[in-house]
Parts: sequence; structure tokens; C-alpha cells
Amino acid sequence: MNILVVGRGGREHSIVMKLAESPRTDKLFAAPGNGGIAKSAICVDIDEMDIDGLVAFAKENEVDLTVVGPENPLLAGIADKFNEAGLAVYAPTKAAALLEGSKQFAKEFMQKYQIPTAAYASFTDAAEAKAYIEKQGAPIVVKADGLAAGKGVVVAETEQEAIQAIDDMLVHKAFSEAGATVVMEECLVGKEFSLMAFVHENQVYPMVTARDHKRAFDNDQGPNTGGMGAFAPATDISREALDFSIEHILQKTADGMMKEERPFTGILYAGLMMTEQGPKVIEFNVRFGDPETEVVLPLLENDLVQVFQDVLDGKNPNLQWADESCIGVVLASKGYPAAYEKGVKIPELELPDQGFMVHAGTKLTGNELVSDGGRVLLAGAKGPNLKEAGETTYRCLDSFSTSDAFFYRKDIGEE
Repeated sequence: MNILVVGRGGREHSIVMKLAESPRTDKLFAAPGNGGIAKSAICVDIDEMDIDGLVAFAKENEVDLTVVGPENPLLAGIADKFNEAGLAVYAPTKAAALLEGSKQFAKEFMQKYQIPTAAYASFTDAAEAKAYIEKQGAPIVVKADGLAAGKGVVVAETEQEAIQAIDDMLVHKAFSEAGATVVMEECLVGKEFSLMAFVHENQVYPMVTARDHKRAFDNDQGPNTGGMGAFAPATDISREALDFSIEHILQKTADGMMKEERPFTGILYAGLMMTEQGPKVIEFNVRFGDPETEVVLPLLENDLVQVFQDVLDGKNPNLQWADESCIGVVLASKGYPAAYEKGVKIPELELPDQGFMVHAGTKLTGNELVSDGGRVLLAGAKGPNLKEAGETTYRCLDSFSTSDAFFYRKDIGEE
């Protein structure tokens, strides 16, 4: 099969590496890809949002399956365009992708289908939103309704912080149209975990759990980022809690989307909080999570090409998972998630056995690999337990331990 992966980050590199293992893969393309992806796939210079260009490329190169990584092309209707062209694509339609594209839609959907989540209210008027804050008090969570590149969520510890977030979103238009509506939620207390599933209409095939670390610095200090590392599985999540999440969250969501005439095909990602009342949804994504994908896919023992084929054909892929742990630690550009420098040379890396390196923000300049993003690399390893996987992972980063250009957290995997 000829396969196209759309995207340029660590998530896409992880998908490419897994697809490259399959004997069913003939030609493997990535658009636009990155410096690491180029070692496993043919990178083509087409932007993720150039949907017509991607459709034309898929036709010209007899692509049998396209897998879409990032959210923006999903919200722009890439799956619809591929379907209209008669091209197989594993991704949700624009209508189904609204589950991630609008937090208000997602909250109303969960309320309608009795999917456990935080209590909420939506506002377009700043004065009304502030009155709600004064009534509810803090802590409270303020979210921009639309996609805001992972920056549209404020966990306000004080009423003043929440009011400032309202001013930023509704008054000063910090997120343009994405923040034209804000959703405010009660602040859930507990441990977060992520649960992804391969979905086709009402068929749901869950993956292992994962947990990511959002804060930039050790001990969960510093600003929120796109994720500074992750591990899988989250061993403190009981079988009972997992079964509940699958039945009352993932399956109810797939069934509800069918009833809403927005049938879902693709990766359904539930960001969950393990509260005293049980698991509750913090957010839905409609694609592989990042950096969770980088630690979940290495534990998958199935042929990923076969999994995609089976799910699209309505067959049970009979997912098999290694009885191991996997940890990934992000190497980030100094200054991330604020301003940072690009184009910094990345040294040659010697990886220990069982270690691997995923490229998130890199590019080739001639024969030289340089940084091209805030999150640059993700070092990872599998092991019989979190401790051993973590020890191997951190050995992968020895070359950067005294770097002035990059940084990484030293406590990923500590539950």
C-alpha cells in the first residue's frame, strides 16, 4: 500500500515509524514532514492546510490510505474532500471534528447524552461572564470555544485571574474568532489521564491509558505547554475506572455522534480527570494526542496498517499491547512556550538499546539537522516498568544535559 501521513510534528513521526514497520507498506509519504520523518518516509512540500494540493498528490501517487495528524485540517474538512475524491482516509469529517473544534458543542453534546463532565456555562458577553465568575467564585476554568493552538485554556486560581482571562478573550480578542464564545467550567480535582480509541461509527477499540505532563518545569511548575512528556500506561487507573470510561464516555460518544448524524471515523481522544465521583471528561480531541501518541504506539503489537484497514472495514482489529511501560521526555527550545530561537544545530545522538528518538520540531538544512519549533525532540524508551523505562529515556538525553539552547523536565513518569 502507498500511505500518506499529513502533518509535521512528533505525533506524525511516531505514526510514520509505526507504519514503516508494516510489510503492507510500500511507499510512505509525509506532507510536509520534518527532519526525522525524512529518514522513514518521502517528505513532500505540501502544507497541511493545502487540502486541494494533498488530494491531487494522493491521486497522482496512487495513495491507498491517508492518515491525518493535526486538528486544523480536520476542522477544515480534509476528510470530506478525500471522501468526495474516492480516496480512503482515516480521519473524522468536518461535522464530526466539531467535537474538538467547539467546546460549547462538546459540552452540550455531553449534557444531552449524559456523559460525565464538569458543570459549565457559555458566554459571548463579557459583563455576563464576569457576573457568573463573581457568583461561582474561584478556582474556575475559562476556555476559548474554538481552536487556540493549545493556549485557550486558563485554570484561574482567583476571581481576578478569571476576569483577566475574560478580558483577554472577549474584550481584547486574544484568540480572534476562537475566543468569541467562552466556556466556563467548574475546576475538577483529581489526576488527569488520556484515553484514545480507534473508532468507526459505533465501533470503538480503546488503546492503553497515558498521562502527559503539561507544565514546563519540574514538579509541575511554570506555564502550560503542549506537553513536556508522557508515559503509558497510567498504572493508577483501575480496571473498573477504565471500563467505565470505555462504556460511559467513549462508547456513548460514538453512539451519540451517530444519533446526531455526525458519524465518527478516526481517533477519538478523551482527556479525563479521575475525580472522587469517577472519570469525567475535560476535553475531547478528534485525533491522536501529542505527546501521548509517542508513548502509546510503541506499546502496540499489531501492524498499524492492518489496524486502520480492519477498522475502516468494520472488523475488530483485536488490539494487542505489550505488557511494558513507555516513557517519553520532550526536549524543548529554551524559552518555550514563549519566544524561542530556531535553527539551532542538533548534535549527533547515540541512543542506548531500547531507546528511541521522535522528531517534533526539526528540519534538514543541507545535511545538518536543526531545531524548527518549541518542542524539538522526544526521547523515549520501553521497559518492564516506569522506573527502568525512565532510566533508559534519560540516558537518551545525556548529550543535552548541559545545553544552553534546550531544556527538558527531569521528573517525567513520576506518578
